[in-house]
Parts: sequence; structure tokens; C-alpha cells
Amino acid sequence: MSGKKLVTEEQSLVIAAMRKMPLGALAIVVLAAALACGEEASTTSDAPTATPVARTEDPTATPMPSTAVQLSSKPRSTSPDVSTSDATDLVAGNSAFAFELYQALREEPGNLFYSPYSISLALAMTYAGARGETERQMADTLKFALSQNGLHPAFNQLDLELASRGEGAAGKDEKGFRLNIVNAIWGQQGFEFLDEFLDTLAENYGAGLRLVDYINEPEESRVIINDWVEDQTESRIKDLIPEGVINDRTRLVLANAIFFNAAWIDPFPEGTVDAPFHLLDGGEVLVPMMSQQTSAFGYAEGDGYQVVELPYDGRELSMVIILPDSGRFEEFETSLDASVVKAVTEAVAFTFDVALTMPTFEFESDFSLSKTLADMGMPVAFVPGAADFSRMNGEGRLFIQDVVHKAFVSVDEEGTEAAAATAVIVGIESVRQTVEVNVDRPFVFLIRDIETGTIIFLGRVVDPSV
Repeated sequence: MSGKKLVTEEQSLVIAAMRKMPLGALAIVVLAAALACGEEASTTSDAPTATPVARTEDPTATPMPSTAVQLSSKPRSTSPDVSTSDATDLVAGNSAFAFELYQALREEPGNLFYSPYSISLALAMTYAGARGETERQMADTLKFALSQNGLHPAFNQLDLELASRGEGAAGKDEKGFRLNIVNAIWGQQGFEFLDEFLDTLAENYGAGLRLVDYINEPEESRVIINDWVEDQTESRIKDLIPEGVINDRTRLVLANAIFFNAAWIDPFPEGTVDAPFHLLDGGEVLVPMMSQQTSAFGYAEGDGYQVVELPYDGRELSMVIILPDSGRFEEFETSLDASVVKAVTEAVAFTFDVALTMPTFEFESDFSLSKTLADMGMPVAFVPGAADFSRMNGEGRLFIQDVVHKAFVSVDEEGTEAAAATAVIVGIESVRQTVEVNVDRPFVFLIRDIETGTIIFLGRVVDPSV
């Protein structure tokens, strides 16, 4: 079909055969499939051919069956044409979404950690397939101020810029600084996707289509995707997609994974000791507290809070800690938004010797974001029959089944390790079935007000001929 990428029956058979073969034989099978397809191979080439950047997957990693076929011949664009204003608008929108999401998630008790950038990236790829009211609601909720033609190149430029960070800098381990950001999509074999949609993701997100069989092997497909996420996050994010989320109605999964490992520019010395940490309810717990005094940290203070900025080696990234005064945390948290944080960070100055004591910590958060995102303003994307993702396949009937996110953070004397992953699961609505209703016998009927449910008239017909 013109304008669509379709996996042929022969390709599907090759994929099924590959699942039963040793991994060492996969490269031979892929080559044979390409040769057998003749001219077809020229339009269903493997991974994009652009010069690789730091954020691409490890080329030495063991290939998995799911990576055997990628259906866009477009290379990753390594020099997108993006204006300064578009780049600024993208970051401003991402920041606004980050804190609106924080306000939506903070009601849950306990620690909270997530990657708004990972969530924005995964949903931006999904947004590339949206039209109509679905597109409008997603743009409003995700704070996408740019048009489709401007948004995706802007994400690409930002991604490429982040990939350049940390050259020569240290990690908190012996492997050096890492900020790895990768995207991938997995589609149902035999299901048709538009060229334009797949090309947009390949050119701007480096995501080629990998083929799986959700219809017959939903659990196996889930494991393939989860294994990819685990590999990209150095095993920090495991089992991103829970059992049961992928089913035989799933047609596409769009995923992003981020891994970060960096050393402080001025690591904390030895001597961490247990000390009290005061809780919101007035209690306290003993936790490991690390301390140092240095001019390497930035500092600011405002009405009811202190701010300290801890740069990582290379001074290209930092951790900013905002410490509300005792008894004022909830007040400050309620007011937290992008403008507040912008003002706070702009006030930071590296003109003080900062005597800092802070806890080491490590924890993981995970979320299903469907209800949260719907409540924030994009409910139609999750409604079968109402969602419009016709830019994906040209026909519609697709909707978001779930958006799942998981994040990990570890902070100690040496630095920070963090990882996050997001998956958007797109399904197809059930095929409508025709049922017969032949009103040829006595029946009851009523006339009601739909919104209130008020029954205004009620009756029955036993003989319509009278």
C-alpha cells in the first residue's frame, strides 16, 4: 500500500524462524532475508546510516531478535535546522510540564523521583502520530508550543546537544561520565505504519521500527522490550512494563531510556556518620550524613528557603537542592513551578564557602501515568474510538493503552547515578461486531434525560397496530 510500511508474510516467517535460532546465526538470517526481498530490501533497510552520536545504543551489545528488522531508510539527522527561539520554547515547555506533573504526583506519600525529559520524549514520539482533538490535548498538556514540523527537529537538536556533555569528565565509578539517552519503537509484524510517521521518528529520535508479535506472543514481546530497557540503563531499570499491560490488542510500543552517572566536581571526604533527618510529621530518623565545606558549590537563599547547587565533574550538569525552612515544606511545594525554579537557579552564586551536610540516599519510583495525564488534560488519547492517531497508520482506531515510567537514583560521596525509562503502549480498538435487533415482539421503552438520568416517560408496546 502506498505510503505505508508493511511487513510481508515472507518476512514474518523469517522473524518467526529467527526466534528459534541461536543468536550467532541472526546476522546470516538478516542478510539472507534482505537478498531474498530484492527491490523490497531497498525500502526496508536496517538501522539508520547517519554518523552515530554518543546517545546511540552500544554497537557491541548482543543483538536480540527484536532488532533484526527496522523499517525506515531515513538516517538520523545530525544537524537539524532549529531556530534559537524554537529551542528556547521547547525547553520552557518541557520545564512547565515537568512541574505540572510534579504537582499531579506529589499527593502520593513518600519519596518521589522521575524523569520528565524521558516522559516528554516518549510522548513526543507518540504525538508525531496524533491528529485533531487528540493532537490538541496532547500539545496543551505536554506544553508543546511548536508545530509538528518544528517540535521534532527541536527535540533532536536538544538530544544531540545533551549527547555532547561530559567529554573527559569522571563518573562515580571507573567507567567515566555517562549521559546516555536512547529511543526505540516496537511494532506488530504485518501491521501497516505510514512512511511519514516512521521517517519522523528515525530522523529526529534515532528510533527504527523493531518487529514483534503482540498478537500471538504478548508476554515474549514484553520481555524483549524490558530486556532492552534493562540493557540501556545498565540494569538499573528492570521490568519497566508490568505483566498484563501488553496484550493482543497492542500494536506499538514507543520507549525512551536514560542513564546518568557522574562524579561531583568536589567529592565528599570520608567521614560520613549517622545523624538525624527530621520528618514532616515531627519525627526523625537516623541516616548516613556526608559533610564538607567548599567553594565549589553554589548558594542562594530566598523567602523561606535555601538553595545549594552541586556541579558534576566538567561543570556541564549539576544537582540543585532547594531546602525550605523548617515547617514550610508543604507551603513551598505547593507553589513550586517552572518560574519559581528559574528564579531560584538564576540567583545561585559561587561566592561562598558552603558548609554542606546532606544524606546519602538511594530509591526507585514507578508510575502508571495514564490517569494522571488524562486528568492533566489529554483524556481523549486514552479512549478507544475517540483517540486519533491516524498519522501512525492512516486509518485511526489506535489509542494509548498505558504510559508507564520507572526511575532510579543513588547519591553518595562520589556522585550520582540515575536512570529512567518510559514506555507508551499503543493499542487498537476492538473490531466492531454487527448485532441484529429485530423489534418484532412486545417491548418496554422509556424517554430519559441523559445527563441526569431522569426518566421522563415510561411505557410498553404489546400491539403497535392498535
